[in-house]
Amino acid sequence: TGPLHVGHGRGAAVGDSMAAILAFCGYDVEREYYINDSGRQINTLGQSVFIRYQQQLGVQVDFPENCYQGDYISQYAADLIKKNDKSLLDLDEKYAVALCASFAAKNIFADIKSDLLDFGVKFDQWFSEQSLFDNKKVDQSIKAFKEQNIIYEKDGALWFKTEKYGDEKDRVVVRKNGLSTYFASDIAYHQDKFRRGFEQVIDVWGADHHGYIQRMKAAVEGFGYHPDQLEIILVQLVNLLRAGEPVAMSTRAGEFVTLKDVVKEVGKDAARFIFLTRSYDSPLDFDLDLAQKKSNDNPVYYVQYVHARICSIIRKDQEQTHNERVILEPLQLNLLKTPEEIKLIKSMARYPEVVENSAKKLEPHRITYFLMELAATFHAYYNKHRVLTEKAPLTAARLYLILAVKQIINNGLGLLGVSAPEKM
Repeated sequence: TGPLHVGHGRGAAVGDSMAAILAFCGYDVEREYYINDSGRQINTLGQSVFIRYQQQLGVQVDFPENCYQGDYISQYAADLIKKNDKSLLDLDEKYAVALCASFAAKNIFADIKSDLLDFGVKFDQWFSEQSLFDNKKVDQSIKAFKEQNIIYEKDGALWFKTEKYGDEKDRVVVRKNGLSTYFASDIAYHQDKFRRGFEQVIDVWGADHHGYIQRMKAAVEGFGYHPDQLEIILVQLVNLLRAGEPVAMSTRAGEFVTLKDVVKEVGKDAARFIFLTRSYDSPLDFDLDLAQKKSNDNPVYYVQYVHARICSIIRKDQEQTHNERVILEPLQLNLLKTPEEIKLIKSMARYPEVVENSAKKLEPHRITYFLMELAATFHAYYNKHRVLTEKAPLTAARLYLILAVKQIINNGLGLLGVSAPEKM
């Protein structure tokens, strides 16, 4: 119903990097985007655009508070006027609203795809909520649960026995007016997902959906699966700062910073890395000014600079030796014996375990933390010791050491969807 905002960006970075980490660890991973293109919110989107359409054509009509307030609504109304002139005014209002909803949703979805691509996030599957109704899968799920006596009728509505599975109370799936709730399509979607053969389903949700976890796990158990086969990553809010001061945002008033704006201002790499500098279950302060600084205060610059610096050292060595550096003999590694070298080796040795634990616990920020620690250890080493020395064996050993650091930085940044530049 609107463009991706900065909070969605954090969820996208978390989900995409988590998928990359799991795939790297040997899991067969598919990235899927569930499109909420059905129900009350889409109808509200259509009403919002149609009212702005009428207003721009001089019709006196109030704009309700529950409609979408953003400037993008007015833009879609203007686009519809260019496309259809005044013709929508002659239609039945219900039909006109449906046309406005379809037009806006189609354009918003195209923008979402484009913004995610610019953010380095690709999906294997785009799954439409509406398709669950078109294919009768919502009806089929409800019918099956009725037969299992998991869904029952009360006060003219249909209820799911979620309390039986540990939820605080039973939940409505079809209201007494005959309209299904979002829970009904969520049930059908997850049932379809397991029927497609997935053994583990990981949902990335905004923190405001915390109350839905238990009812979804109840539904999964109702299908005959273990509730732990559904895992939920809840992503907390992002507080945008500029020069240390909060940037005011209100989704209801249509005042929010889009993901597109953030990527345009600070770049994909900085945005993705900073989104992953804290655990997703903690709120995140994102300083737009800091994200653009070329200094050690900027975490992504701090890590990327290690990779660029090592590339620079290698280029310098190639120039000095005319690409004729003697291949390292294994015994020469015994020359790496300073405390800083030992610390760097020990730090690198932790990398496989960090990646494994990141996958097991679904916590991509563990890799971000590790890369920042490795960068600090490398900077401390580099500030104290020369890599290119007068002694060829020692130089060869130290080049081997920093090439290993370069490889790990490159691999780690890759799992986070962040580039490893060779020059900065």
